[in-house]
Amino acid sequence: MNARERALDAAHRRATEFLLTVDERPVWPRADLDQMLAVFGGPLPENGTDPAAVVEEMAQRADPGLVAIPGGRFFGFVIGGTHPAALAADWLVSAWDQNSGSSMLTPATVAMERVAGEWMLDLFGLHPSASVGFVTGGQLANFACLASARTAVLARAGWDLAENGLRSAPRMRFVVGADRHGSIDRAARFLGIGRSDFLIIESDDQGRMRADALERALVGGDGPLIVCLQAGEVHTGAFDDFTELIPIAQRHGAWVHVDGAFGLWAAASPGLRPLTKGMELADSWATDAHKTLNVPYDCGMAIVREPADSIAAFRTGGDYLIYSGLDPWDVTPELSRRARGVPAWAAMRSLGRSGIAALLDGLHANAVAMAAGLSAIGSIEILNDVDYTQVMFRLGSDDATRALGEAILVDGTAAVTGAEWRGRATLRCSMSSWATDGDDIDRTVAAIRRLVEG
Repeated sequence: MNARERALDAAHRRATEFLLTVDERPVWPRADLDQMLAVFGGPLPENGTDPAAVVEEMAQRADPGLVAIPGGRFFGFVIGGTHPAALAADWLVSAWDQNSGSSMLTPATVAMERVAGEWMLDLFGLHPSASVGFVTGGQLANFACLASARTAVLARAGWDLAENGLRSAPRMRFVVGADRHGSIDRAARFLGIGRSDFLIIESDDQGRMRADALERALVGGDGPLIVCLQAGEVHTGAFDDFTELIPIAQRHGAWVHVDGAFGLWAAASPGLRPLTKGMELADSWATDAHKTLNVPYDCGMAIVREPADSIAAFRTGGDYLIYSGLDPWDVTPELSRRARGVPAWAAMRSLGRSGIAALLDGLHANAVAMAAGLSAIGSIEILNDVDYTQVMFRLGSDDATRALGEAILVDGTAAVTGAEWRGRATLRCSMSSWATDGDDIDRTVAAIRRLVEG
């Protein structure tokens, strides 16, 4: 074998070994960043090393610092596993090494991304002509959608952003819920929308924006208006009531954006679809295939109802570029990039419509089972309505709750992550992985019971 073949063979063997042992390894890493810096650091060697040897060394040294995210008991943040078809497709994406900004340059990968986008629009019940831009994740999906929104609402106010920039532009009104995700604030900051431009709307006890509060906030205002709603609050999993909120916002001339990083996928399940009722009335939607469809990092999607609004924000120039209709670089901030949408095509092709619905239903069923198991431990309180994939719980005090969270990670059976809700410390289980089964739930509940009851 030549050097490339030997390196690929080593990577395949090491990857397979990792995945075959992931179910029994500690879920949380056993080394911290300083230890990993010591392992991988030092001066750059003067001479090179055989590629296969580098891969072997890398895999061996990294092992203590790896998280068992591909296994069935990683419940931290909102991070999915990787479906087998998507993982294998991602290996091919790296091997093919296609620059997927242009359909003229890479028609195969762009075609797969375009079809993947069409399938998603169908699953979500969104207009089939909407633009779908593949970006790195939910953060950049929110950014791309809101960049299109900013350009569009300023144009409605008679302001050409591309020509005039933001200086002296009409002041934006940026409406968000009290329990929005932080990526909305961050995207606004990237776009030159400051906190003083925010109108923050009260939420109910599950984090859903209140319609009466939105109506009051919008009365009497004028100027460019963007309203950000949410499909899947990151702590509770709650969905805003789109059927109430979107008509209110649109009566006041708003562009309505839906942050659905993990929640948009509920529309793909007949049983969960009522959670998303009315979201098709919005102007843009952000989601992340890694979180729920279970494709590898990175694979977010920025969806905009009118492709012309994406083009106005992102289409580039350049006499050396070749254009062919609506290209990927017309609807996202990037020109050169990897074909991150190909694993999404592979996952959906492998699962089919019924398999995607079953994946969503399984995530919800796991959340219900986890909540039932935890609530049977007398000192644990479940804090949210388990309508989707999130389970939030706590013990009687903040100190005890935080101590339990630390103990769970040290124990290594499972990983959950901490947060705060309404001023109190909490722990969150997010059901995001196709690999989680009933045994994973039982093992996790048993470990938490042991830690709580001693």
